[in-house]
Amino acid sequence: MSKPDGMLPDEEHLRHWIGREDRATDIVSRDLVRKFAATFDLNGDFADGKAAPRLIHFCLAQPAALTSMLGEDGHPMRGGFLPPVPLPRRMWAGGSLHFLDDLRIGDEVDRLSRIADITVKEGRTGTLCFVTVEHTLGVNGRVALRERQDIVYRGLTVVPAPGKAPAAAPTGPPRKHFVPTPAVLFRYSALTFNAHRIHYDRSYATAVEGYPGLVVHGPLQATLLLLFASEIGGRPPARFSFRSHSPLFDGNPFVLHAQEADGMLKLWTAAGGGALAMAAEAGW
Repeated sequence: MSKPDGMLPDEEHLRHWIGREDRATDIVSRDLVRKFAATFDLNGDFADGKAAPRLIHFCLAQPAALTSMLGEDGHPMRGGFLPPVPLPRRMWAGGSLHFLDDLRIGDEVDRLSRIADITVKEGRTGTLCFVTVEHTLGVNGRVALRERQDIVYRGLTVVPAPGKAPAAAPTGPPRKHFVPTPAVLFRYSALTFNAHRIHYDRSYATAVEGYPGLVVHGPLQATLLLLFASEIGGRPPARFSFRSHSPLFDGNPFVLHAQEADGMLKLWTAAGGGALAMAAEAGW
């Protein structure tokens, strides 16, 4: 018997969080860059002043809630900067980024975050609450990155969507295979100080949230796709956006695909023969 999902979101109340801001500061340390590079099998020069890999900012200034203040799922308890949405599943649905400059090893990074929008919708799979957060990251008063982050909340009990099963994702000429081992998922959770149990606690992921295995982080997939775009383009893109469509799980290798279209590089992930997992676009 499935667990109840709790109260439905009160959109009028939650929209009081729009405009709330949060500031945080962190340092792009040599040790963080070294561990980030090791997680993604990257080689590089880790001297002070060298450009850090793109999307390493996902590891910076993460909330450090007391362990006693974590919920059952491993996320910090609801409230504070993010609105207290009463739906149990919280996922990073996507985002867009504009890189104005590199973050460099040794930089002290200031981040200003703002709740830009909150919307409650009835989707094909039940009630959804979307929270849009805007981030501006700067170093010594210079803006290095502007980012929009889309977070979606949903219930544990999912109403099956009518219709056929999703079609298999297309295949792009450039391809790269990736095996999401539990070790990689654990390392990425540690880098981002993310205690969400779906990424490392198999019994919780399968028995409580109903997944067939450990869930591959959305930002991890986004990082893989941006690194793939950088390989194809010969340098990191200046603009990058991504959107999650369906989850991927450990023990099931997936493929990174890419295809040039309309002056942009379109990228996507999918397990072999499976549905589209994440779609992205990169531009220079």
